[in-house]
Amino acid sequence: MQSKGVAENRLDELLDLDTKVRKKISLVENLKARRNQASQEIGQLKQAGKTAEREIAAMGDLSQQIKALDQEIHQLQEQIQQHLLWVPNLPHPLAPIGPDPSHNRVLRTVGEAVQPAFEARDHLDLLTLLGLVDFEAGARIAGRGFPLYTDRGALLERALINFMLDLHTRERGYTEIYPPFMATRQTTLMTGQLPKLEDDMYITDSDDMFLIPTAEVPLTGIHQDQILLENNLPRKYVAFSACFRREAGSYGKETRGLLRIHQFNKVELVKLVHPAASYDELETLRDDAEEVLRRLSLVYRVVELCTGDLSFAATKCYDLEVYAPVADQWLEVSSCSNFEAFQARRGNIRFRRKDTGKLDHVHTLNGSGVATPRLLAALLETCQQPDGSVTLPEALVPYYGEEELILP
Repeated sequence: MQSKGVAENRLDELLDLDTKVRKKISLVENLKARRNQASQEIGQLKQAGKTAEREIAAMGDLSQQIKALDQEIHQLQEQIQQHLLWVPNLPHPLAPIGPDPSHNRVLRTVGEAVQPAFEARDHLDLLTLLGLVDFEAGARIAGRGFPLYTDRGALLERALINFMLDLHTRERGYTEIYPPFMATRQTTLMTGQLPKLEDDMYITDSDDMFLIPTAEVPLTGIHQDQILLENNLPRKYVAFSACFRREAGSYGKETRGLLRIHQFNKVELVKLVHPAASYDELETLRDDAEEVLRRLSLVYRVVELCTGDLSFAATKCYDLEVYAPVADQWLEVSSCSNFEAFQARRGNIRFRRKDTGKLDHVHTLNGSGVATPRLLAALLETCQQPDGSVTLPEALVPYYGEEELILP
């Protein structure tokens, strides 16, 4: 927990509450034993024809003490539950240890990160020059951070989404889902966004519902409170969704163009797997996401996150970062994570072992396959020509219908 940046006093407070509730439970059990004994004595006195008023009054006092203690125990148990919700998943023993992204481990780079030989434009200038996104119109409608894709920009966004969905369903064995874009508090808590990230989320107060920050939430929530058959594992789902994030606390970070926005599109991959196979499944999940970048001929790198950069629910995570040559930046487009049984315990997602018949929690994994805004930024900067036109990757041409984006 400390390696994930969790304050030590949170665990101390939890253990202190646990000690208090155990003492009170022990006390109330002793009082209940005394009350049972008093009840027997009262019965014996009545059978003997004797008065039992004093014993009845004493038993009434015991009952009042027990009732008061039960209320205290209930309140303490609620406090314990709230503290437990802030306890993160434990990092994998081999995860790099460090407090911040500077301790992440770059595993490999695919392609050569070089800048254009001509005076190139960054992705925001290209979006404007080619008429792909109208940021001002989006701001008039919903405020800053809600881009409006127009004409060829809307077509290009749809082409990217359809290309990725077809790749994952036709070649990689995922079942496509079109999920709700809203989720209950319990579903969002299950995947680990709550309570830590509530300030980053859009919520409808009257219904206590959340606009999803990622399709991971509804996809993982499909099997809440269900028991799966071992023979039916793994379950592999893919979904396109809009994603909504306030990005509270992100002021001062890079916000130019599409790099940090409040609504964006993403194709998400989720797996529910057998515990014995979860780390092998993480490797194939990462490869599924990488295939998108390979098909688009983009330069990218694979980064293993250190403990301090891991998400609240993840035990191990790979980030895929594409290279934007004009900005000279590595832009994260996918995080591929293993949560082991953390989410499954919160969501009560189990499977029945065929050899023993016993129930066990599945392991859950997810990864972006991939998010479109930074992907589009890197693609435009990488594939631009000296005149500002953009030659599209071969894999995208059948979906867009043309080989290049020419100046209007």
